[in-house]
Amino acid sequence: MSRLQAPLQTLVTGVSGYVGAALVPRLARDGHAVRGFARSRERVEAAGAQLDDLVLGDATTGAGLDRALDGVDVAYYLIHSMEGVGGGFVDLERRQAEAFARAASEAGVRRIVYLGGLLPSDGALSRHLASRLTVEQALLDAAPHSVALRASIVVAGRSRSFRFLVRLIERLPVLALPAWRSNRTQPIDGRDVLEYLAAAATVGTRHTGRAWDIGGPDVVSYQELLEAISRVMLLPRPAISLPFNLTPVASVVAAAVAQEDPGLIEPLMESLEHDLLPRDNAAAAAFGVRPHRLQAAVERALRDMESTT
Repeated sequence: MSRLQAPLQTLVTGVSGYVGAALVPRLARDGHAVRGFARSRERVEAAGAQLDDLVLGDATTGAGLDRALDGVDVAYYLIHSMEGVGGGFVDLERRQAEAFARAASEAGVRRIVYLGGLLPSDGALSRHLASRLTVEQALLDAAPHSVALRASIVVAGRSRSFRFLVRLIERLPVLALPAWRSNRTQPIDGRDVLEYLAAAATVGTRHTGRAWDIGGPDVVSYQELLEAISRVMLLPRPAISLPFNLTPVASVVAAAVAQEDPGLIEPLMESLEHDLLPRDNAAAAAFGVRPHRLQAAVERALRDMESTT
C-alpha cells in the first residue's frame, strides 16, 4: 500500500481558524514542514498559530496561491466563507475552491485534504451542505490522491458550533426546540478531528481519492446533545418542543442570544433538519483513530473554554 512518507512540505489554509491553527503543531509533531496561508497575519497570531512560514493572500482572487503552493506535497483546504456574506456564500465558496484546485493542480500538489460536512442519507441538502459537497468534488478532482473528511458538530473549546450551543444553554433558562430536535447526529471530539487530518497526510493511496465520514461513537439527537452539554455544565435546562421549524426566525433569535452572525447560524440550522450520520464506521480503522466518547469530549471542550476566556 503506497504512502506519502514524512517529512512532507504541507500547506494549511484557513490557518486563522480553530482547526487550522490547531493542526499546525500537530503536523509539526509528525515532522512535516508547515506553511500557512491566510489573509491576515494579525488574525493568524490571534488564533495562536505559530508559523515561521506564512503566505498572505486571498483564495477568492487567487493572490498568493502560486507562492503558497510552491513545492507543497500535501495541502489542507480549511476555508469556509459563510460568515458576513449572506446567501452569496455558495457561489463564493465554489469560486474559491475552483481557484485553489487549479493552482494546486498546476503546482503538482500530490494530495489535498479537505474537512467538510456529513450529508443526509435522503439526499436533501441544505445550502451549507450542498456548498460543502461542491467544494469537496472540486478538490478531489484536482489531485489524484486527495482525501475528504466529512464531520458533523465538532466538540472543542474553540469550535464555533460548540461554543454557540454553550452560549444558548448559558443564556436561555428554557430551551424552545424546533421539530429538528429529534434528528440524530454523531458529534466528534476536536482532538479526533485533528488525528484524522494528520493521518490523512500519509494514509495509503488505497484510502485516497474519496470522501470518508467521521464521527464519534455516540449517536444522539440534537436535544440529547444539548442535554449532555447542560449536564456537564451543571445547568439543567427544561426543553419546550415546538411542532414546527421556522428556521429563519429561530436562527435570528438564536444568533442574537449567542451574539453570533445570523448569516452563519441560519445555514447551519438548515442542516439540522435531517439526520446527519456517517454512512459507516470504517474511517477509524483506516486512519488509526480511536474516537472519544461524547461526555469526555464535552468535558474537555468546556475545560478548554474556561482556560481561554
